[in-house]
Amino acid sequence: MIQTLAFYLFAALVIASAVMVIMARNPVHSVLWLILAFFNAAGLMVLVGAEFIAALLVIVYVGAVAVLFLFVVMMLDIDFAELRAGFVKNFPLGIIIALILAAELIFGIGAYQAGRIELGVASGATSPILDASNTASIGAVLFSDYLFLFEAAGLVLLIAMIGAIVLTHRKRPGGRGQQNITKQVRRNPNEATVMKQPIVGEGVEL
Repeated sequence: MIQTLAFYLFAALVIASAVMVIMARNPVHSVLWLILAFFNAAGLMVLVGAEFIAALLVIVYVGAVAVLFLFVVMMLDIDFAELRAGFVKNFPLGIIIALILAAELIFGIGAYQAGRIELGVASGATSPILDASNTASIGAVLFSDYLFLFEAAGLVLLIAMIGAIVLTHRKRPGGRGQQNITKQVRRNPNEATVMKQPIVGEGVEL
């Protein structure tokens, strides 16, 4: 019973977080909702006994999202004063979400200890390899039966990365953040560095 309740709880929060990712007007808020969706998806994976996939969701995806969050802050013109004002305004909501996450954690641990959900009768076609870990079994199936799908997923991720670079690579006032490859190649090595002899007590010329 507790497994079913935990499944519906995690599934509902995944859907709600995904909707908020699309509806949020602030890109930083969208990233935070996406992180929440990943954590709840990891909870779903734990319920069905796929601990390895749950760990991948938290370590790989949330870690990558953290890097994405850094790039969003660096590349977009974000008003930090407005963000701080929004933090103070939404602090009660943040406390409520933190309490919900803590309750989910306790609830999920209890559901996991009660046993995983049986989704159906196993046919035996995808039974794990004998004397092998869960990771080894997944790798054997992934690089044999689903090799082309795995390569296609990697290609899709590569295209998404290139698209993100193209969208964020824009011209800035004064030429900041842009590289002139031709000028760099033709640079005279003697002009690459300039030796200065600062006088003691007068600082450094910038």
